Amino acid sequence: MDEIASASEQISLFCRLNVNAKVDLPIRSSEMGMLIYLCQKDAQATPMAVADYFQVTKAMATNMATALVKQGYLQKVPSKTDRRQKYLVPTDQARALVATTYQQYYQSVQLIKAKLGDAQFDQLIHSLALANQVLLEAKRDE
Repeated sequence: MDEIASASEQISLFCRLNVNAKVDLPIRSSEMGMLIYLCQKDAQATPMAVADYFQVTKAMATNMATALVKQGYLQKVPSKTDRRQKYLVPTDQARALVATTYQQYYQSVQLIKAKLGDAQFDQLIHSLALANQVLLEAKRDE
């Protein structure tokens, strides 16, 4: 097998293992990421702000928010200055979910850091950040 195919397999396996570590959540992993972001953010966020943060389309962020509203985890609150704009506000149910599952959600990353040690973990994260930047630039150039 050539180097690129082998690297691709390792990246795919890592992604699958990381996603599979979060099976006990009552919502999708991407929705949990959105709730964590919104619960930890000091200012109110719009679907567009969420989309920008996660590098997804506004439609995708809106669809996730709509699903979370239906499940009682979010409220869409109209802006006082622009009634067309809606802010995503976590409910008490969302805050409780984040508080009780935060450690479980990041368990695989914590395990990797513990096993690799600080220096190798920092190197891994730095390399991933560089790789993400390359992919984001390529996506913008399309």
